[in-house]
Amino acid sequence: MTELYGLVLAGGLSTRMGQDKAGLIYRGRTQLEAAFDLVSSVVVSCFVSVRQSQVNDPLRGEFPVIVDQSEVDGPAAGLLSAHARFPAASWLVVACDLPLLDRGTLDHLLLSRDGKYDAYAYRSEHDGLPEPLCAVWEPAALEALKRQVDAGKKCPRKCLINSDTLLIAPVNAGALDNINTPQERLDAARRLGEGA
Repeated sequence: MTELYGLVLAGGLSTRMGQDKAGLIYRGRTQLEAAFDLVSSVVVSCFVSVRQSQVNDPLRGEFPVIVDQSEVDGPAAGLLSAHARFPAASWLVVACDLPLLDRGTLDHLLLSRDGKYDAYAYRSEHDGLPEPLCAVWEPAALEALKRQVDAGKKCPRKCLINSDTLLIAPVNAGALDNINTPQERLDAARRLGEGA
């Protein structure tokens, strides 16, 4: 199997939250710091995906970054920019807005990686579809995403649906719940046993 790199997606606009989700504090640490430390503990090398306008951001500047170079926006831009920089690498891709994500969830995902599939992803607890932002993308899946984007379709989830993806049942309930709104943030803080 190819070397596994890590990519923490932190280039979002955080429109629904009203503030930068990467900088939200849980358990005394920013979401970005916690996600980066978690991912970097299981990969050869780890990077943070950022938009060009975030290059000089003090929070993101603490980490090695890959700047979006793709014409497309959203998570696909980060995935394709990482693939363009290291085309032979496989990528463990994790969104930075998963404060309930734990090491056991990542370990279970990586133990499922056997070299037989183009991608490895959890099955969503909410709709049964692949979770593209806590998944292993092998080079073949990233090439498929590139072809899809070139055809005008930028949804990473649809790429996983149409690829040879191993879907894995979640092991820890709620670990992949992404936090997009102030109310969801309050709920996540409660679930973590802390105040907002």
